[in-house]
Amino acid sequence: MKGNYKFLLLALLIAFASCSFTNKTFDNDPDKDKLLIQLITYVLDNGHFDPQDLNDDFSEHVFDGYLNQLDPFKRYFYESDIKDFEAYKDQLDDQIKNHNVTFFNLTHERLLKRIAESKKIYTEILEKPFDFSKNETYTADYEKLTYVKNKREMKERWRQQLKFSTIANYDDAISQRDSDIDVNELPESVFSAQNEKSTTKEAKSLKELEKEARETTKRSLDELYDFIDDRQRKDWFSVYINAIVEEFDPHTFYFAPEDKDRFDVAMSGNFEGIGARLQKKMDAIMVNEIISGGPAWRANELEVGDQIIKVRQSDEEESVNIVGMRLDDAIKLIKGPKGTTVVLTLKKVDGTIEDISITRDIVELEETYAKSSTVIKNDKKFGVINLPKFYVNFQDYNKRNAASDIKQEIIRLKQEGVEGLVLDLRNNGGGSLQTVVDIAGLFIEEGPVVQVKETGQPKEVLKDKDKSIIWDGPLVIMVNELSASASEILAAAMQDYKRAIVIGSKQTYGKGTVQNVLDLNRLVRNNSNGDLGALKFTTQKFYRVNGGSTQLEGVKSDVIVPDRYSYIDIGEKDQENPLPWDKIDAVDYDLWSNYFDYDTTIQKSKARMAANEQLKLIDANARWVKKIRDREVYSLNYEEYKKEMELNEEEAKRFEKLSEYKTDLTFSSLPYEIKLMEQDSVLKEKRNRWHQSLAKDVYIEEALNVLNDLKMTYAIKANVANVKN
Repeated sequence: MKGNYKFLLLALLIAFASCSFTNKTFDNDPDKDKLLIQLITYVLDNGHFDPQDLNDDFSEHVFDGYLNQLDPFKRYFYESDIKDFEAYKDQLDDQIKNHNVTFFNLTHERLLKRIAESKKIYTEILEKPFDFSKNETYTADYEKLTYVKNKREMKERWRQQLKFSTIANYDDAISQRDSDIDVNELPESVFSAQNEKSTTKEAKSLKELEKEARETTKRSLDELYDFIDDRQRKDWFSVYINAIVEEFDPHTFYFAPEDKDRFDVAMSGNFEGIGARLQKKMDAIMVNEIISGGPAWRANELEVGDQIIKVRQSDEEESVNIVGMRLDDAIKLIKGPKGTTVVLTLKKVDGTIEDISITRDIVELEETYAKSSTVIKNDKKFGVINLPKFYVNFQDYNKRNAASDIKQEIIRLKQEGVEGLVLDLRNNGGGSLQTVVDIAGLFIEEGPVVQVKETGQPKEVLKDKDKSIIWDGPLVIMVNELSASASEILAAAMQDYKRAIVIGSKQTYGKGTVQNVLDLNRLVRNNSNGDLGALKFTTQKFYRVNGGSTQLEGVKSDVIVPDRYSYIDIGEKDQENPLPWDKIDAVDYDLWSNYFDYDTTIQKSKARMAANEQLKLIDANARWVKKIRDREVYSLNYEEYKKEMELNEEEAKRFEKLSEYKTDLTFSSLPYEIKLMEQDSVLKEKRNRWHQSLAKDVYIEEALNVLNDLKMTYAIKANVANVKN
């Protein structure tokens, strides 16, 4: 795959350099927006798996998608604004081809104006009490809303949305008050802050609660608008660019420079910095987490809740005040190369001011990495490995990656004498394709793992060429609707080889496409426009070794179990512009040669699942969640609202037993982690929480039942084979 990407990049560079709009054009054109459109459209036209025809139909889709992203609740733009914009509805294709940003300039200028107006509107509305005794309803189906015609209608739209937010805060405030004073029944006066029957004391109390509810709503909006105010033109332009590129498929995406940095961290699981997560609260940059094992954690001077006021590099004399600074800009100052020192001026939780020095280092995000545990089931010891994503360092594959970590965890589990293995890929959204091939190779002797094809090119078969097998025992792979891409490749390969039993949702996510990330700066020589970011775009589709695509259809589990996502539309098929399902020829591969009776084991598991009361309750809960999510109309009369909430709470009581479920299983960390925990209380707490969660997990329980059954069928079939011999 790396070779294919290099060939694609080389082809793009050569072709791009041979075009008339090369470096001279870039140097003479200071408009970075136009340059970005020029670069991105060229790359997609020449490198995307399914290039789009930029026509009027494409233009209209971009138009609708872009405006929906700017104003999804239809509380900024007026009908007159949309009429102004519609003059460009069928012209965006021409503007894109000509690298023209007139439409963006118009919408951006208008949006900023409307956002400023809306801040005055919500501030004015929230200064006055809401009448929760009035009979009115709120509709949450924003797609069916029309744009307002005038300021009166705009103010009414905001009033309804704000009242809907505030009534929930009001209900919370009343519930909290009554729980504090231990009142079992609410008086009639609760249902209206303006009710004349209420006593002076009660009315005052309810008025105070209503006021507090409005203040809570306003604080939330103030924080949102503080974030909006921090956004610069380039941030809004990224929204426009992505409205264009997402018309190609759901996984083609433009990364602004800061977003590319986050993507790299997410994929590799590490970064260079101080090891603290920050958030902006109004004008303050606050510490909200210290990452275990990182420089800040080791120094033990920075605390959650500290406010960072100033930042100074060790080789500079002047500190930079970061109060009121954009969070991304503040993070740039605080992060830095391994071995360098940063000086932070802090306002501590107790109000004192102090300076601390932290030497930056590589920070590993432990929650990104594979982790394992042992568990006893029917006097047999089994292993459980959780893999959150298929992580890799794109600059150096030999550095820590998912495949090398999984191999190490299996070796450690074998040393503990485990007799079966569960690989948990639930909620794993994918990652590096090469790590999938390497992980599959840990379980099979050799052979094809996945087929990859790009438009107009012969297919490529990615194979495991290493004949060594790290684990040849019983294997169960766990998936759900959020297991995607690389997770689906691994599950599909193990299923096709009959190497593992797949337990989980009816089907996985259904992402059967391959993306490459191209640093746009590599296409431009003598670039004076600053960092141009990167483009992630779909270049290939992958197929199972049996020839079928996982696109849209995903991987069908051998044993289907209900979960909370069962009735919610969250898969690839529910996204905008997904590529279609198709099929190619199968490749030659040999089924796993062993004594395990997969068919009998699967039938026994299905029978257990059908009789499992916990799973029946989970299915009922999933149906109820679907009903709640699909609801669109809500009462803004508190008495009716309260009745609806009480009805929901009564229905929810049916599902309280879900959280009470507990197995008799006990999970244990491996010896190497136990040693680490002696020095790291945070890691110990994380593992304890994970083990507690596993002990309440009905899916893990069944996975272990399946491992036990596989182990039993192995013994039976092996004995039968020996008798025949």
